[in-house]
Amino acid sequence: MALACPSALLGQSAGSSPPVDPRIANVISELERTRTIRQAALSPDGQLIAWVVDADGGTEIQIAPTADPARARRLTAGTGASCLEQNVAWSPDSKELAFISDCNRGADGAMDQADVYIAAPAAPIFSARRLTHLHGGVTSLAFSPDGLHIACLYIEGATRPAGALAPMKPPAGVIGVEGLEIQRVATIEAASGAFRQITPATLHAYEYDWAPDSGQLAYIAAAPPGENNWWVAQLYTQRLAGGQPRAVLDPEHTPGPLHGLQIAVPRWSPDEQQIAFIGGLMSDQGATGGDIYLVPAAGGAAKNITPDSDQSAAWIHWLKPTQLLVSWIKSGQVEIAELDSRTGKIATGNPAIPASVGDGRLEFSLSVAQDSVAYIKSSFSDAPEVYLGQLGAPAHPVTHYNDGLKPAWGKSESVHWTSDAFPVQGWLLYPAHYDPSRKYPLIVSVHGGPSSAEVPRWPDLGYNPIAFSALDYFVLMPNPRGSYGEGEAFTQANRKDFGYGDLRDILAGVDAVSGKFPVDAQRIGLTGWSYGGFMTMFAVTQTQRFHAAVAGAGISDWKSYYGENSIDQWMTPFFGASVYDDPAVYARSSAIDFIHNVKTPTLVVVGDRDGECPAPQSFEFWHALRAEHVPTQLVVYPDEGHHFNSPQHRRDVLARALSWFEQYMPAS
Repeated sequence: MALACPSALLGQSAGSSPPVDPRIANVISELERTRTIRQAALSPDGQLIAWVVDADGGTEIQIAPTADPARARRLTAGTGASCLEQNVAWSPDSKELAFISDCNRGADGAMDQADVYIAAPAAPIFSARRLTHLHGGVTSLAFSPDGLHIACLYIEGATRPAGALAPMKPPAGVIGVEGLEIQRVATIEAASGAFRQITPATLHAYEYDWAPDSGQLAYIAAAPPGENNWWVAQLYTQRLAGGQPRAVLDPEHTPGPLHGLQIAVPRWSPDEQQIAFIGGLMSDQGATGGDIYLVPAAGGAAKNITPDSDQSAAWIHWLKPTQLLVSWIKSGQVEIAELDSRTGKIATGNPAIPASVGDGRLEFSLSVAQDSVAYIKSSFSDAPEVYLGQLGAPAHPVTHYNDGLKPAWGKSESVHWTSDAFPVQGWLLYPAHYDPSRKYPLIVSVHGGPSSAEVPRWPDLGYNPIAFSALDYFVLMPNPRGSYGEGEAFTQANRKDFGYGDLRDILAGVDAVSGKFPVDAQRIGLTGWSYGGFMTMFAVTQTQRFHAAVAGAGISDWKSYYGENSIDQWMTPFFGASVYDDPAVYARSSAIDFIHNVKTPTLVVVGDRDGECPAPQSFEFWHALRAEHVPTQLVVYPDEGHHFNSPQHRRDVLARALSWFEQYMPAS
């Protein structure tokens, strides 16, 4: 397969399009064959299951009886082959399914407008009824417990998805005042389609949950701009009938271990007396991890029911008034179990679902009805499929989209080591054609975050380190301090210490792997994206152990970064103060202040509209390496944010990284 390269790539050397190794093209081709499954949802009576899967340039919805999943039928609002249909939500009586579709885009002059539809899945022929005629972005559908309303998150007049991952709008006008896009909770009357925005325009809402009486909502929100203020968001409740927001919890003014941390996943208890949520040090909205808390719905002190846990909770769901279903990350694995909400103890007789389900960010989707559970499962060796089973028992696949896919990369192994008395875990991928009598190069891939974790999952097309294994590299994906999976103290262990303790953990992992496997010490490389991009930039200023590096969307100077990014609120919880109050702690972790130490050839890549890790950070690092006469190249991808959307760009960045390592530390 020939790889088309973007025509507007900036900051490169002349003639910079890399030669395409046929093996690289083959790896990318294999990744493109995967059909990604984005959601699985059981009807409340457990009789039907719906899922969302990629298809023909868009997504489609399939519905099947749980007793006979092979009888799946497509639910659609139109006939478009490349439209997006997603975000399914069942009515409490299981008779209707709401979903979002843009198959009829172009109506009302809105070329890309998605709307909410509703259908009766048990009917012999699906007939979707359009509920809304919106002019904005809509996500996160959920029926009220009485079935009369559907709630959603809505941005009126949206020009981009909410959050900091999408490309930022080019700056214009009065910055921070004009063009703010505020996400609010809205309701849609299921019978008539009457649409009403519930939460005020003074708050940007991120997540919500219906109260059991259907008369009020719990939600997490902050003052706009929304992409910046999630780190200081509060928990609110609000009645639908003329109610005003009522602040239930403000972590910024909460004493104890929750003070100054982040909150996510609000869940109203069945008796409506308390709200469960996850609290912890989190670096990205949507990548949730921490302890489980309960707070009275009327307000009051929050109680941590999992203190001193050695896991990081990612998702919660009330099964009974005193029982929670919890998904957590433990040492690079994902487990799901039942928890007693009074004691925080794991309920006996309910073994965890196998650990490759996901971690709440990408392909993870968990749905519970009666005693049944459905979820999307993948691992390093198994491509994603929808699974169905009983709580605490093995599940079976109900889809077979990716049955023919086999990994082009080597086998995986969980590896463990100790660093500064911390237990550290990581994942090691073997070279695809491993021969223990040979020496192999090693590429270390550091995850973003830092509050995140590497867990087993099938790779998508993008900057994924698994592809290096297919070209016969060892790949180490460590979970150093700052990661999820060893408890909240471990996650908080790199506060005010970026690039030091976590780098010691990573280097100790390199030593552990090198002592056990045939690794060539002269061919060790480093890469990462986002926080991993920062770690790449910083590490090559601290050690000469890495012989090639690729820094994706990195941060080279925390001092200038503070004033450039769109999400500066995340920094105070990690650095302890603003850059204006404590510049020294920011300078201590800035690669640019140690630039004379760099000898490692480094490729630098970034999107030109990245609001999380703005392009000037990559320009600074590249410019400094050139001044130091270190081999380097900078590639800036047009119209891309922190997460690349263009398949062409995702192919290109992976091909360039693979070519860079092949040039400076070849596998052969």
